[in-house]
Parts: sequence; structure tokens; C-alpha cells
Amino acid sequence: MIDDFAPSSEREEFDPLSVVLFKALQVIAFLFFIAVILLTVQQDNKGKVESKAEFLISMSWPDDHPDDFDIFVQDPLSNVVWYRRHDSGFMVLERDNRGQANDFVMINGKKVRSSTRQELVSLRGVVAGEYTVNVYHFVAQTGAPVPVDVTVEKLNPKVTIVAKETVMMKGAGTEKTAVRFTLDADGNVEKISKTDRSILQTFFNSSKDGSPL
Repeated sequence: MIDDFAPSSEREEFDPLSVVLFKALQVIAFLFFIAVILLTVQQDNKGKVESKAEFLISMSWPDDHPDDFDIFVQDPLSNVVWYRRHDSGFMVLERDNRGQANDFVMINGKKVRSSTRQELVSLRGVVAGEYTVNVYHFVAQTGAPVPVDVTVEKLNPKVTIVAKETVMMKGAGTEKTAVRFTLDADGNVEKISKTDRSILQTFFNSSKDGSPL
């Protein structure tokens, strides 16, 4: 019995291959642990908006409608974005929808028709003052009033709806104000109004851009 607990006179043989395999398993386990953490963080971030834009203004009308509407947005510095000027100041016209003329998406190199009628303007910076969002009825084919929805969203630090209005458009060549909103220097909304104001009239009277319609 005593001999069973006596120290051995023989040292265990060192196996370098076993050590290498053990270290490799440790590395794999560590990488797996990091992957799990990253996956968890990614899942936690779902639903958060990460965008360079500060505000998004959308205009939409009924799907597949043949009439053509245009959005006009003017900032406090009298910059205007419209279908002939897609980029002005911090504002960008992301989508100019001309109905059946260009309402399609490319999938695998083929044009696929889209029924959505929508135009989008993004504000990629903040200028303090009043912004005016107008709807222009460019082409009327049905002869019937058409509801046009305009939504203004503040994107950061989270998505909030600043305004959501519907204007009834009744004929080609008409222009209506959907919403006017005032921002402070930090991008906070100070005031909202629906008082009608023609962007086209002030636009033509301005020396900033005399381009005809």
C-alpha cells in the first residue's frame, strides 16, 4: 500500500503535439465566444436607425395611380429641391417618381414594375429656421381629386414623426402646402404650420435659380 503512494522515479514523457492541439482548441473556443457576443450585439441593435440623414420627408399617393405629383421642399436659406434640382443645400431628392414612366426596379438585370407612388427628400444637415413642403400636381389624367400623403420624420437619435398630413389635389398645375416646420440649431422642432405658401412663386422671384418649369 505504501508503495502505491511513493513518488515515481520516472518522469512523464512530454508530448508537444498534445500541447499544440490543446492551445488550438483554446483559440477556437475563444473565437466562438467572440462570435456569440457579436451576434448578440447585432440582434440587440435591430430596429435602430443608423443614417447620415437627419430628417426624411416622404410624399405618396395611391398605388398604380396614373397622375404625376412632385414634391417641392424649401429650406430657411431659400434653397429648393424639386424634380429639376435634386441636390440643394443639405437637402437631397432621393426619389423622383414619374408614375408609369419610371416606376420600376432592376432585379437580375430586368425591369420589374412597381406599383408604389412615392417621392423622398432627405435632410442631411440642419439649418435653423422654417422649411416648407409643397405638393405640385404635374399631370392629371383621371380628372378626380387625389389624396396625397406627406410625412416628415426625424431620424436621430430615434425615428419620430414630426408631421403627417393629407392634401387633396384636384387638377394639373395646382400647388398646395402640406406642412411647414421650424427647427432650432440643434434640429429640434419648434413650430408646425399648414398655412399655405407657394414655393413656385418665391422660387421664380429668386435669383438663386431661374430655371423654368
